[in-house]
Amino acid sequence: MFRTRGKVVGVAVAIAAAGLLTACGDNDSTASSTPTLTPSTSAAAQATGSATAAPAPEGESAPPAAPSPEATPEAAPQERPAPVPAEDLPPAETADLGDKEKKLIEELNKQGVNPSNPADAVTIANYVCGAVAAGKPDAEIAIYANAMAGADPAFDPSKMPVEQAGQIYINVSKQTYCQ
Repeated sequence: MFRTRGKVVGVAVAIAAAGLLTACGDNDSTASSTPTLTPSTSAAAQATGSATAAPAPEGESAPPAAPSPEATPEAAPQERPAPVPAEDLPPAETADLGDKEKKLIEELNKQGVNPSNPADAVTIANYVCGAVAAGKPDAEIAIYANAMAGADPAFDPSKMPVEQAGQIYINVSKQTYCQ
């Protein structure tokens, strides 16, 4: 008796939750397609959005579960914004940098890497130095250096591959900054 009442209360709560959630929507959706639920889906499954139905009260059979809608949209190719031409970038603020940081930026520029923000270049150099000091493998350091170099708005993949830019950061950091 007590078990059945608990199940009934659970189903009632699920139905109430579904009603409240439905009432709160303003029908303004940015989704390209909205999945529909079939009438055979239980109220509990509708409330939670899952494909499993709530257990049926004793002596009754549970309605079949509806298939869950596809949750992952088709993977769209990621687009990278066009790089900012070097002549359109404001001059790098190096006045508040120390000699070590200025030397880092100067050497990066000599090797064709022109960071849009000197502080970001120093951050990458600090990462490289810390990773080297921690004994991280070169392949792991390269993964992060490549990602940080490629995230710079001034990075232009038509001038050099991101792996080359990352390697320049690693080499220049080791030679001029980590000492």
